Formats: sequence, C-alpha cells, structure tokens
Amino acid sequence: MTARQPRFNQTVLIDTTPLPDSIPKVDEVGASSAPLMSASYFIGARCKDYNDDYMMCKTEAHGRGEIECMKEGRKVTRCAASVIEDINKNCLQQFRNHWLCLEHNNQQLWQCRKWEWKLNSCVFDKLGLEKKIPGAPENEIPVHLRKRMIYSRNEPGVVT
Repeated sequence: MTARQPRFNQTVLIDTTPLPDSIPKVDEVGASSAPLMSASYFIGARCKDYNDDYMMCKTEAHGRGEIECMKEGRKVTRCAASVIEDINKNCLQQFRNHWLCLEHNNQQLWQCRKWEWKLNSCVFDKLGLEKKIPGAPENEIPVHLRKRMIYSRNEPGVVT
C-alpha cells in the first residue's frame, strides 16, 4: 500500500476576468448576519419589487442564470445597502441595540422584542417602513406586536 503526502493549496484564487459592461457595479452590503436580520423586514418592505424581479429571473433560468440575473441581483444588493444606510442615519442607537441583542441571543427574535419595538417605531416614524411578516394571519395580532410574550427574558448587556 502506498501513502501519499497531502498537499494543501494555501493561496487565494481570484478570478480577474472583468464582468461585462452591461452588469452594473455595486459594493457589498458590508453587514454581518445580526444587522441584516435586524433590518431584514425593512429590506423586504422597500426592496420587494427588486427581489421579485430577481426571483423571476432565477425561475425563468431554471435555477441557473448566474450571469443572466446578475443585473437584477445587483439591484437587490444596492437596495439592501440603501436601507441599512438609511437606518444607520436615522435610527442608529435603536438599530444597534436590536442587532446587539440578536448577536448575544443566538439570533432569536423573541429574546429581543423590547429593542425591536423601539426600532420598528423609529423606522416607521422616520423612514415610513413597517414590519410585516409574510403569511401572518390577518385576524390575529402579529407576534412582534404582542405585549405579552409566551417566551421572554431580560436582555443582558444592551444599552438603552
């Protein structure tokens, strides 16, 4: 039996091929999972049309379409970045409190409702964006607006 020494490639491979000029250039959103989760419903509210266009493109390309749908994908990214930027400009402290709570509580939204209410109120007042949960029953109070939670506890280490 022969043994072969493993070889590991420690270099980073970067494709330097430029994208076609028809695909618009866009920077990354630049946020980790907690801020993205905190802002996700507001991103969904403002960027719904762009998301729908992107998903329609991917559906028509039968799950492929990496290059064909790049233009729509870039629009989604640009829209999401604008939402994060607007929230940072107008509701920075509430946003930071909410995503820090999510970060410290394993991304569990129910643990951070107190901070979420403050963020939702600020974003609605200053940006006009409202959190709506897709598929929630119309005749019930949405889970994020209920004053009495089945599961709750105090959030440690978050500044008010």
